[in-house]
Amino acid sequence: MLYSMTGFGRAEAQVNGKQVVAEIKSLNGKQFEVLTKLPPILRSYELDIRNALNKKLFRGSIDLTVSIKQEGASKPMSVNTELAAFYYNSMSQIADKLNIEQDNVLSTIMRMPEVVAPDQEVLPEEEWEQVSNVINNAAEALMKHRKREGEALYKDLNLRINNIESLLQDIAPLEAARSEKVRARVNQSMNDFIAKEKVDQNRFEQEMIYYLERMDFSEEKTRLQQHCKYFHETISSDGTTKGKRIGFIMQEVGREINTLGAKANDADIQQIVINMKDELEKAKEQVLNIL
Repeated sequence: MLYSMTGFGRAEAQVNGKQVVAEIKSLNGKQFEVLTKLPPILRSYELDIRNALNKKLFRGSIDLTVSIKQEGASKPMSVNTELAAFYYNSMSQIADKLNIEQDNVLSTIMRMPEVVAPDQEVLPEEEWEQVSNVINNAAEALMKHRKREGEALYKDLNLRINNIESLLQDIAPLEAARSEKVRARVNQSMNDFIAKEKVDQNRFEQEMIYYLERMDFSEEKTRLQQHCKYFHETISSDGTTKGKRIGFIMQEVGREINTLGAKANDADIQQIVINMKDELEKAKEQVLNIL
């Protein structure tokens, strides 16, 4: 089972006459990073929210937005009536002294500093527990979305590694002809530059064996098969976070494929290696999306 790092979750509920809405969006990220957009009433709980999301979402760039609406207002407001009365009395005295009409005095007072301000009170503990549940429900919805995305990643990655394994099997029939081609090419070069009767055949055979051993990639093939096997075991194992481990496996797969290409010394095998690299690059792109 795989989980994607990308996803979206939303949850809402009524909490003591307040409409609480939590929305969480997740994008790719090497570590856990969270950007929160919270109403002032939740600021004191921000650390608790971050810790809870870290435990549930593990990794990725997380964008959390929480809104709390009360009686149609997304930001509950409070009016400082004592300050408003002070402004009114002062303005009335000025208006009387200057003989100015007071038609718009109320609207002017309401725009004065600190007369109307957001309600900065901390959310009560019992209400916070309910709001926390809404955020947790949004996180769970996000994980469900991640799981659905992960099913598609699982199928595609399995396809890529299966293709690499299939291409690896295509190399075996070419190996015998490859050795003969190398022997014939070296022998022809010897004949072109050195008289045949001057060639020490025993030494020639020793050098040929040494050369062919350096070109042998049976160990690389075995290791590549083992890495592919380990990939299948890892991708099918229990657990939520596998992206980094699968990334390391892909690095090892790439190392063996590169060594195969370096030792191939054969056009047909090189073409197979190129196709392997193409499948590997497609797999690596998908691994970046895995949680």
